Amino acid sequence: MAAFKYESHVREPLVEGKKDYHQVTEDIVRPIESSPSKLWWVGFIISVILLLFGVYSIYREVTYGVGEWNLNKTIGWGWDITNFVWWVGIGHAGTLISAILLLFRQGWRTGVNRAAEAMTIFAVMCAGQFPIWHMGRVWMAFFVLPYPNTRGPLWVNFNSPLLWDVFAISTYFTVSLLFWYSGLIPDLATVRDRAKLKWRKKMYGVLAFGWTGSTKHWQRHESLSLVLAGMSTPLVLSVHTVVSFDFATSVIPGWHTTIFPPYFVAGAIFSGFAMVQTLLLITRKVLKLEEYITLEHIEVMNKVIVLTGSIVGIAYLTELFISWYGQNKFEGWAFMHNRLDLFSPYGWSYYLMMGCNVLSPQIFWFRKMRRNLFVTFFMSILVNIGMWFERFVIIVTSIYRDYLPSSWSTYYTPTIYEIGFYVGTFGLFFTCYFLFSKFFPVIAVAEIKHILKKSGEAYKPANEKVETESTEEFYHQVSHHH
Repeated sequence: MAAFKYESHVREPLVEGKKDYHQVTEDIVRPIESSPSKLWWVGFIISVILLLFGVYSIYREVTYGVGEWNLNKTIGWGWDITNFVWWVGIGHAGTLISAILLLFRQGWRTGVNRAAEAMTIFAVMCAGQFPIWHMGRVWMAFFVLPYPNTRGPLWVNFNSPLLWDVFAISTYFTVSLLFWYSGLIPDLATVRDRAKLKWRKKMYGVLAFGWTGSTKHWQRHESLSLVLAGMSTPLVLSVHTVVSFDFATSVIPGWHTTIFPPYFVAGAIFSGFAMVQTLLLITRKVLKLEEYITLEHIEVMNKVIVLTGSIVGIAYLTELFISWYGQNKFEGWAFMHNRLDLFSPYGWSYYLMMGCNVLSPQIFWFRKMRRNLFVTFFMSILVNIGMWFERFVIIVTSIYRDYLPSSWSTYYTPTIYEIGFYVGTFGLFFTCYFLFSKFFPVIAVAEIKHILKKSGEAYKPANEKVETESTEEFYHQVSHHH
């Protein structure tokens, strides 16, 4: 009998505390029904102030032209495109957590998917603005859309990756929005049925599209979720691949790199998961949802961060190796002098990027660190700083020293309005997120109930006891038989 004793690793519950279905609804819908806390108001007001500063910065740029930004002949792309790529990257984790983990039937996604999907939508809204305002004459923005026009036989230039960006991002935004909203419908119906005030009942009634919770509705909901998840999965890969083509299809040393697509995708998931961690740690504290966003969720996400961080590290080393092995002196110069040389004007940014993205996440190999909230919060912010610098390094260090020393740029620093535009997108992002957390359930109520019987703390010990007894009985019979 003793020979058969084998303890399997029992996963921790994903819903802590003795919860039944009613209690789950009460806990998650409570923030919507009660008035906002002081912390919520503080965050919301700060976000709106940042947003207003961003609006003023854009007003300056549109009125006086792109000269308001510190761009010059050599550096035609600066902070704006860096921020564009950064925000698109952050938008990746939401769809990944929701779609891919739904297809792979991962139970732990339920606590974090709703907030992550909302984050995707807000991040893509922030990202999409940068190329539009960068056009300078922003009223010409409709020229990027492919439509039959009055300009003779001329259509938009389909050879330009900037046009592919328009397609990729608009598709990604649409599918993510549908995916997020279709998941919300059952929960909106719950809020509608509990509403006391007339206007709330009416508002959530309209938003819930007449959901009744019948079997037919659930069947359609399930199949729609799977179809949208199937569509979103290739989009996760395609969107950042297309963004990387902005660089990879050019001939500029430091950009002309074939490994950009996979390494941009890995970097996007890396920064996206870090942003989800930042938001969820704040959300679970402010809305008191510690029993639903558990340490187990946070640990699993830290595992993804250490994996993708290591992939990004390999990509950096591959780039360096290829620039040396390829023996192209311009490519070699871009890496050896502009980046690796600590005493070159931007050498510091390369080492900062390496430290934040490759070295620091390795701390998550230790279980104790993965489960430490303070370390996780600090690291999630550090990773996003590192990923911002990665985009900055790729863009600025590749172009600030041209082929001709006579056109070498002086040290590029952003103006207050470039910084203002960036800060404004943070304002937009958090204003949207705070409003979302006030009017919609931050955690998918229906999906938590779906996993409650499997992974809830109240049900887990009972299930395990039954399993253990039946296993012991089986071993007993086997040994008896022998």
